[in-house]
Amino acid sequence: MISVEELGEHVRENRSGMFVDLVFAIAWVAVVSIVFGALNSPQWASHLAMFGGVVAYFGFFGSIESLKQERK
Repeated sequence: MISVEELGEHVRENRSGMFVDLVFAIAWVAVVSIVFGALNSPQWASHLAMFGGVVAYFGFFGSIESLKQERK
């Protein structure tokens, strides 16, 4: 079991990354909700787009990491 101290240390070490992840998730859900709500699309389509956010997240941040590695 993780202690509170270990959890606090983990959050301190990864604070900026966790914040970026949260902002990406909120933005993705907001955009998908607005677009698919305005289009009156079926619910399965909006769920598929939400899942697409997982793929988009790893693709976007993976490409950023790749560029960082090339610059080194």
